Amino acid sequence: MKKILLLALLLISMTMSAQVNVSRIDPTDWYVGMKDPSLQLMVYGKDIRSASVSTDYPGVSIDSLVRLDSPNYLLVYLNLKGAQPGTMKLTFTNNGKKKTVGYELKQRAMAGADHKGFSNADVLYLLMPDRFANGNPKNDVVKGMRTQVCDRTQPSLRHGGDLEGIRQHLDYFNQLGVTALWFTPILENDSPDQNGFSTYHGYATTDYYRVDPRFGTNKEYAELIREAHAHGLKVVMDMIFNHCGFEHPWVSDMPSKDWFNSPDWLSEKQGNGLDPMTGKGTGNNKSKYLQTSYKLTPVLDPYASKQDLKETVDGWFVPSMPDLNQRNPHLMRYLIQNSEWWIETAGIDGIRMDTYPYADRKAMAGWMKVLDNEYPNFNTVGETWVTEPAYTAAWQKDSKLSTMNSYLKTVMDFSFYDKLNQAKHEETDDWWKGFNRIYNSLCYDYLYADPSHVLAFIENHDTDRFLGNGKDSTALRQALALLLTINRIPQLYYGTEVLMNGTKEVTDGNVRKDFPGGFAGDKHNCFTEQGRTKAENAMFNWTLQLLHWRQGNDVIAKGKQTQFIPWKGVYVIARQYNGKAVMTILNGKRSDNTLEVERYKEIIGSATTARDVITGATVDLTKNIQLSPRQTLIIEFGSTADASAQK
Repeated sequence: MKKILLLALLLISMTMSAQVNVSRIDPTDWYVGMKDPSLQLMVYGKDIRSASVSTDYPGVSIDSLVRLDSPNYLLVYLNLKGAQPGTMKLTFTNNGKKKTVGYELKQRAMAGADHKGFSNADVLYLLMPDRFANGNPKNDVVKGMRTQVCDRTQPSLRHGGDLEGIRQHLDYFNQLGVTALWFTPILENDSPDQNGFSTYHGYATTDYYRVDPRFGTNKEYAELIREAHAHGLKVVMDMIFNHCGFEHPWVSDMPSKDWFNSPDWLSEKQGNGLDPMTGKGTGNNKSKYLQTSYKLTPVLDPYASKQDLKETVDGWFVPSMPDLNQRNPHLMRYLIQNSEWWIETAGIDGIRMDTYPYADRKAMAGWMKVLDNEYPNFNTVGETWVTEPAYTAAWQKDSKLSTMNSYLKTVMDFSFYDKLNQAKHEETDDWWKGFNRIYNSLCYDYLYADPSHVLAFIENHDTDRFLGNGKDSTALRQALALLLTINRIPQLYYGTEVLMNGTKEVTDGNVRKDFPGGFAGDKHNCFTEQGRTKAENAMFNWTLQLLHWRQGNDVIAKGKQTQFIPWKGVYVIARQYNGKAVMTILNGKRSDNTLEVERYKEIIGSATTARDVITGATVDLTKNIQLSPRQTLIIEFGSTADASAQK
């Protein structure tokens, strides 16, 4: 009887193992009518690698099957050139067993060329969903996820902000005057908390096709974007191709041995108890972990050693975020399609790519070329964190400084950020300090293929707040005046308009504090005039005036830029377009000063009066302008000076 029972169990086991297992397909669905009709399907399922695949859907053919190292993945490459929308049936056959799966092919909402990206006419508002507003407390903790903690008293744990909280404050963004929203990543980060730290920031992706349920659902994300569009707001999605989260299924079951950089360390880490924060072993254990140097210069350095380049590109950002190998063409195809899928599915208006130079340069250029071809009017900005303009400029599309075209339209101006944060502590002298630093950065704009596609900022989620631990709104006004009038795409950081401050000296969480009023029980509410302090209202209203004046202002979006070397402590940048002129005047001294009008006649021309953009007051241009300590003055006027050169 015992032998019969064992035989029966063996037969059941063999029958179960002979079944065709398809547990998931990425992408979850796709779109017909793309310029590139090819589609990669990553099929997940136990022992699916050996299956054959067929379909009789009209207009669809199977180009190839790729069987990876793991038995639990199968890549199916399809050609959809003649396909129409509908549900395609895919039949998987394995060991004589068959399983048919429906796969939806959708109609695109619009042609690729109709997706319009952000530009220098926009102002981006960067916010962290977990820290902005909690609109749905029911999703603060989600059953089944690896952490069940939501604790606002801890700066590095989850606080409960979500997409619904953002949706409920769309009118606030309109009131302020920004035109585009950039959220830090909203995709699933299903990682456990470690030593008081969590992945609230979103940069440890565990599912590329799912919004983190603590933020909301895919449907809610798409609906938020549609509602934002109805409010005249664009939405930029933060993506990460350089690394993923340690809890991504790829880590425990690698599709192929070259899916990650330093893949041997994954099994070593799991089997030998290495420190998850440092990647280091103990005793005689010599870890194969490779840490990035965080030095990006070797990627472009003509003299770079192979060792330095390897550390930069192949080294892991942190031990808890496995470094993806973009040189694997199947992985890169997966990531490229993922970005296209979110453009089509959610209707995003731009992409911000994290840690751009850390990923393989050639592969990333291939990704951008695909997007440029499919979405010629879309825009992507890459994080290129080096503070020298020559480095940043070489990453921009069509740069003459690089032998390889990156096809990346927009780069981030870390030089402007760096120089401005030095200048705020200094008086402007006759040579190098203060606003001379800004002048000496912008004078290298000739290096850029297109200076209007450079994103500038004074702070972000990875830096100290511009205010540090203080409240110096005088310096902040000067910084924002520059940021919002120069030839750049400007990015603001949430809460700056109400004097939010903080530094990273203890933890990054202190520069990512909750927006006051965004959470139940907040006694301080900066979303309303009544809830803000006098100083907060003064800063908010000043910023609002400048932002609304900037909206639709062709002088700022299209105007010729002229800067004057700081003269006796006064720095002036002018913009001119179609007979109109704007001058941003900054007193870089902590004492009274004078703008000598005659020096700026090439801009002023025959104009005799100007309008103060913030106050509306009339400014007399027939005599020198007296400036108070660290005064910021932005004026506009009609100008006949050099009219032929103003367009």
